[in-house]
Amino acid sequence: MKYMGNFLVLIIAISFIFGCGRNPMEKKFDEFLEKHLKVIQPLTTEMNSVYWNAAISGKKEDYDRYAELELIYRKIYTDSTEFSLIKEIRQSGKIKNELKKRQLEILYNTYLENQISPELLEMMVKKSSEVENKFSVFRATMDGKKITDNEISQILKKETDSRKRRAAWMASKQVGQQVADDLIKLVKLRNTAARELGFDNYYVMSLTLGEQNIDELTKIFDELDELTREPFKKMKAELDSILAEYYGIGVDGLMPWHYHDPFFQEGPLVYDVDLDKYYANQDVKKLARDFYDSINLEVDDILKRSDLYEKEGKNPHAFCTDIDRSGDVRVLTNLQNNEQWMETILHELGHAVYDKYIDRDLPFLLREPAHSFTTEAIAMMFGRLSRNGYWLQKMIDLPNEERDQIADVVNKSLALKQLIFARWCQVMFRFERALYENPNQDLNILWWDLAEKYQMIKRPPHRNAPDWAAKIHFTIAPVYYHNYMLGELLASQLHYYIAAQVLHTKSVKTIAYVGEKEIGKYLKKNVFQPGNRYVWNEMIKRATGEYLTPKYFVKQFVSGN
Repeated sequence: MKYMGNFLVLIIAISFIFGCGRNPMEKKFDEFLEKHLKVIQPLTTEMNSVYWNAAISGKKEDYDRYAELELIYRKIYTDSTEFSLIKEIRQSGKIKNELKKRQLEILYNTYLENQISPELLEMMVKKSSEVENKFSVFRATMDGKKITDNEISQILKKETDSRKRRAAWMASKQVGQQVADDLIKLVKLRNTAARELGFDNYYVMSLTLGEQNIDELTKIFDELDELTREPFKKMKAELDSILAEYYGIGVDGLMPWHYHDPFFQEGPLVYDVDLDKYYANQDVKKLARDFYDSINLEVDDILKRSDLYEKEGKNPHAFCTDIDRSGDVRVLTNLQNNEQWMETILHELGHAVYDKYIDRDLPFLLREPAHSFTTEAIAMMFGRLSRNGYWLQKMIDLPNEERDQIADVVNKSLALKQLIFARWCQVMFRFERALYENPNQDLNILWWDLAEKYQMIKRPPHRNAPDWAAKIHFTIAPVYYHNYMLGELLASQLHYYIAAQVLHTKSVKTIAYVGEKEIGKYLKKNVFQPGNRYVWNEMIKRATGEYLTPKYFVKQFVSGN
């Protein structure tokens, strides 16, 4: 009898676990998830594949097909009945499993964002695709001839003739005039959609649904402004003096085209070290491959699937994509053997290894980075190495004597690069916020007001053109650019943690990363594998022992220790 009693208790317990133990809300959610993923998983893969093909071909029909698929995808999340179910489950508080709770939150935010009228949604998708297609196929002209972005970049890096520099800079802005009106229409459409959902504007909505807060971001950027303003002013004065002498003009004559890129977002190579020469006779693809392999992050499979070199009609920029969240990760670049593209391939492969090593046993919805800026952090941390003298030494056999000759200059160049980028991000952050708050204001004037204040460059005399619209990110990645800066902050935070806790060294400036397989092991376990199972700041706390803080960025590039 005692044995039979224990047996009955066991049967009852099993029945409870597999039957009554699953509450009705959990059952509803499980059934919804199963049905939802059967639709969304293959559609996501097809969308990513079509976009990849469009970026390579530049064909309007390919972009149109992507727009069609995106519209189908977005319409899935416009279903008000399904959203009501998600809200009901979420409000019940009955989902206790942490992975299911996380998926529920992601679904809630995704559905909420798309609870707008189908007509408006279709207009937004089509307008966005139309503007992006214009960017992809547009080719500027200079002196009556077509000129590529890479050619403009080389002129702004090396040309000493101010007239030619001005012509190249002006050419880089031509696309802005082609897309500005449509871009403003797109901004207004996005705002209309946000207001339908109860938000002040699209900017506020995007931050909220991305688990960010406008006040928190403003506080971070205000602090960065304060901490970098005087160091930047001092460094820029030195930079301007060097540039003025190089071009044979007075400092007062320096204009935006006298810096080394169209937006003054990158650090000019002015400290007697032309890093391009170290890469001119190298294969930047092979260098990147060998480096990642040396830290136990293999990229051969990624590179085989990627499209790495220039061709007619191809998107002139660079990006990484995870086609299916099951291992098909690719990068698109337009490689040349110079420092810019060395940095770019290191950067994009940083995104790629993050995607590749996410735990494939996670639910499909969680097989993404914790946040867009956490994958940016990895990309930036590795991208910085292209200007690291110790990394250069190990990768191309730079002699100790030459390394020592350039190390201080290269470190200074990297600090300049980061300070310039931090000030440039101030412009992007504040302009985009204002753009969505009032797209009817004089945006041309606003752009140059911010550039003068934060980048300390002069607006061209009598200039009244939509130079801001030449920045493709307003179209393809709205309310995103601030995440680049957050990524830089996290990159520095991870760098200091790796130095102290993984490599056990205090020599932060001399870290080359090359051959340190423990770095790959640490990143896989603590950053990549968790995917999106935690809110981004929780992942950062678990990985580094602290929530996101700007102190390490300032320590690395302002304090210099």
